[in-house]
Amino acid sequence: MPNPEIMPEEAHLFVGEVLAGLTKPGQKELPSKYLYDEIGSKLFEVISALPEYGLTRADERLLRLNAHAIAEALPGRVVIAELGSGSGKKTRFILKAFSRRGPTFYHPIEISATALAMCEFELSDMEAVSIVGFEKEYLEGLREVGARRKRGEKILVLFLGSTIGNFDPPADVEFLQKVQSLLKPGDALLLGTDLEKPIGQLIAAYDDNLGVTAAFNLNLLARVNRDLDADFVLSQFRHQARFNPETRSIEMHLKSTRAQTVSLDGGRVKVHFREGETIWTESSRKFSFADISQMAEASGFQPEGQWIDHEWPFGENLWIVK
Repeated sequence: MPNPEIMPEEAHLFVGEVLAGLTKPGQKELPSKYLYDEIGSKLFEVISALPEYGLTRADERLLRLNAHAIAEALPGRVVIAELGSGSGKKTRFILKAFSRRGPTFYHPIEISATALAMCEFELSDMEAVSIVGFEKEYLEGLREVGARRKRGEKILVLFLGSTIGNFDPPADVEFLQKVQSLLKPGDALLLGTDLEKPIGQLIAAYDDNLGVTAAFNLNLLARVNRDLDADFVLSQFRHQARFNPETRSIEMHLKSTRAQTVSLDGGRVKVHFREGETIWTESSRKFSFADISQMAEASGFQPEGQWIDHEWPFGENLWIVK
């Protein structure tokens, strides 16, 4: 049975999505959002510091160097909502820039209670910033932020770290369209996008020498064991990072090293694996400048500013709702 420590609504969603993904005809898959439980969130913090993985450092550099310019582009009273805040470390730069103008309201939106707690602790010393977090799905949380807005306030949505790359086309544009539909003219989206780079560099970033990313990926099976009463034997699966040239994405998979059967939900569900068969756990698409422009247009935003890191090619894109 599902772990009783999980909230009933969350548990119901988790069970449904895991069972649907593992019994899906063809390619088995698990939603990448479930990588970030308490252990997964902490492992990702380690990944962010690895020499092979430059994405987070590029994201932070751009925010540190350009937070003032971003704030200047959005005059007036601005409420900041972040989709998937993580630890909140890089968000500090944005909050500091806006709080120079006066008290600032910040709403981190996370499905991971651990990540939300880490974020609130990380930023608790910012006296000019009022933090009200939401342990909800992205769109549900953003809808809540919109319902709380006061007359004359704008909303700046942060979607950093190139999380948009986890959505396969056309789901990326469809998601951004939904975000846009919850906003009003004058509101804005700051979107992080990891840019194209050599395949070897990408593979190394998602399959590091220390094996931290492998542990991060395998922890998803450990979570299914804990929360869905399953019996995955982690030593019988291997982390695999591969490049998909059609989508220009790095894909993370968990490869079964033998033919085996796994029981889920207390033995009520059986999932069969062939030797070499994989579970697809995450995609991370790498964007061209043309991709970014097309996404903005297709989702109903107007580009307002773009900042590029050249050490690890990465872009922060400020889009406005007109």
